[in-house]
Amino acid sequence: MEEAEPKGARAWVGWKGAAVLGVVGALVAGGVAVTAIGGEEKPAPRAVAGAPGSAAALAAMQARARANPRDAAVWAELGAALTARGLRAADTLYYPKAEAALRHSLTVRTAERGNFRALVAMAELAHARGNFAAAKRAAEVVQMQAPNEWATYPLLIDTYGRMGDAKAAARTAEELMEKRGGAAALGWTAQTYRDKGWREDAAVLATEAVIAAGGGPEKAEQLRRAGELAWERGDLAEALGYYDASLSIERGQGATVAGRARVLAALGRTAEAAKTYKTALALTPRPEYSLELGELMEATTGNGSAQYDVARAEVAWNARQGVRGDLVLGRLESDHGDADTAVELLREEFSRHPGAEVADALGWALHRTGDDEAALEYARRAVKEGARNALFLYHRGEIERALGEYGAARRHLEEALRVHPAFSPLWAPRARTSLDRLGEPPEGGPRNVWGYRPKARKTEPRGQETRGTAPAAPRKRR
Repeated sequence: MEEAEPKGARAWVGWKGAAVLGVVGALVAGGVAVTAIGGEEKPAPRAVAGAPGSAAALAAMQARARANPRDAAVWAELGAALTARGLRAADTLYYPKAEAALRHSLTVRTAERGNFRALVAMAELAHARGNFAAAKRAAEVVQMQAPNEWATYPLLIDTYGRMGDAKAAARTAEELMEKRGGAAALGWTAQTYRDKGWREDAAVLATEAVIAAGGGPEKAEQLRRAGELAWERGDLAEALGYYDASLSIERGQGATVAGRARVLAALGRTAEAAKTYKTALALTPRPEYSLELGELMEATTGNGSAQYDVARAEVAWNARQGVRGDLVLGRLESDHGDADTAVELLREEFSRHPGAEVADALGWALHRTGDDEAALEYARRAVKEGARNALFLYHRGEIERALGEYGAARRHLEEALRVHPAFSPLWAPRARTSLDRLGEPPEGGPRNVWGYRPKARKTEPRGQETRGTAPAAPRKRR
């Protein structure tokens, strides 16, 4: 049964859609000055002394905390700022310092006595470390006790999605929209629509979020999120426009620079894409960016091993600061290392966070070890979640091809390339090659268009066959 649509935010989508997209198209194309940084090795820093999140601001907060050891609110503010600084710069050394500050705050004043800000910051820290189950538990406690702590809502929307609970994510987004509204609520609701596969509706809400956003960081963030949605739809020009508009406001956003690099690679501007990835890594050295750069290098030069080693080193370093990197490491080992190790890592990650991303990665790792029957179960789960992700569809198609389910394989490989013809510089060409090898469906249509292999029919003893009777059609999957 199809899930009922939520009432609040989707009412914004409809007659306003074309007008909103037109307004933001003008904003991206001409209303915001665009600064291209793809060829720069390192952009000039934008932080100024005393600005929020700057080194000077953090030093001032630390001095204030030392001068007020019994002020729980000051220590909670310090812990939240340290987490934000570490997240922005992908510098995980900030996380143990943040944890120490927050634990001190909760010692001075417990959550039961109303220190909800420290508990929210603990949830934010757990989320930054990739411990989404712990983030969910802490945020749910705060939401029950202090429903007006709005910082819990984005945390819960994202963690519910990563835990595979799309209904809870949508419900929380609706509550945020109804009670709070604004650009952040629109942006997070757009993400839940994207996760359901409502791509056009998500795009309209994302553009609403851009228009509703104030200046500075909020505008830059909503432009980045709109760029990600455009990228996933394969709208390369639109995605590049959003990313460039975001970078014209805040040049130091590593996630935005990495998004720009993906678009450049898809456009065939590979040398510029490689430089832009290096810029992103200089700003925020995340292992997933090293993995993407390695695959770009492998696609263009035949060898990305140096970047894969960098990604492994980054995961190992982050692990020492309490950050879980099993998902990115599992993906890396599946394709560029030890697939058995990948299965072990991803099974453990799936036990903690059974969302679509981990299901897809685990299914692909099982495929790489040759266990295609088990792989298909996870690949189906990943695609079933709703989001039309080209990589997930490609993985499912390849697994079905390995199992001899050629009709289903052809259908999913075609859909992957239709959703995003250049979803990866390494894997999109391989999807086309696999599709070419499958060839055209046989006359009369492909067998097994339902996406599974029907069980073999029982045969009558020789000489007792029922003549002139066509085999029953396979039952359609629910």
